Amino acid sequence: MLETSARLLRLLSLLQTPRDWSGSELAERLSVSTRTVRNDIERLRTLGYPVHATRGAIGGYRLGAGAALPPLLLDDEEAVAVAVGLRTAAGGGISGIEETSLRALAKLEQVLPSRLRRRVNALQSYTVPVRWGDTSPRVDPNTLTLLAGACRDHERLRFDYRDHHGTASPRTVEPHRLVNWGRRWYLVAWDIDRQDWRTFRVDRIEPRTPTGPRFAPRELPEEDVAAYVSRRVSSAAWRYRARVVVHAPAETVAERVWEAVGTVEAVDERTCVLDTGSDSLETLAVYLGMLGFDFSVTEPPELVAHLRDLADRYRRATP
Repeated sequence: MLETSARLLRLLSLLQTPRDWSGSELAERLSVSTRTVRNDIERLRTLGYPVHATRGAIGGYRLGAGAALPPLLLDDEEAVAVAVGLRTAAGGGISGIEETSLRALAKLEQVLPSRLRRRVNALQSYTVPVRWGDTSPRVDPNTLTLLAGACRDHERLRFDYRDHHGTASPRTVEPHRLVNWGRRWYLVAWDIDRQDWRTFRVDRIEPRTPTGPRFAPRELPEEDVAAYVSRRVSSAAWRYRARVVVHAPAETVAERVWEAVGTVEAVDERTCVLDTGSDSLETLAVYLGMLGFDFSVTEPPELVAHLRDLADRYRRATP
């Protein structure tokens, strides 16, 4: 009986890989007959595992989705990755799943072998997160799940979208991809009314249900969607925008500017323009000061006033 149980676990582990297995392949891996494989498949089905079978030369067995979630087998690296992911999720970023993540983590750590528990605990003990307060955007997990499902099923979405000032406007889009950037999530979608690609912050989306109708997927604006979002965010999603004349060669400045922070345009051999921005004047002023070059700012007026206040404060600090 012990031998049969061990064989079933081994069979389940093989079936959890994303591929089809022929009966002869499974029999060879398990060192049993194909008849024994068929019997073991029936035992797994009795235990609630939805094992699908297809006939023909390219047919085989595959573990599918069922009405209930059966137990899963994880190798060492997968178990550590899931535990670390759950601990990270429990720390926030997506609102409403902290408690659920802790419950799942408790179940997982209860059955982790001691060698794996030590690895997870070591990472937790010797990793110190920086606490930024509770000002970062929080994403509703139900909204995130709805958007992901609409992307997968190619269903149109209707939602109210809030801008920087909190004003909401109705949107109808064809959703294609979700992009995670730190604690922020972005939806890349084709805006039906504007007939163009748009990038939406998920924490500003208020979905309207139901979804649909279905649509034919479009070719994405770029193959690297993450890079596309980073540029769109850097050019459109800031509360404050600034075009700053930097008194240094464009090549030199570009080496210090990440594409998600801004773009650099050459004016002449000694001068360039940095198009940048931020959600706060303080952050923008600090970033410009850290460039290490002289610069000139004429807009926006709020930034000009803030830099003058800073200059006066620094001047008073050095009598």
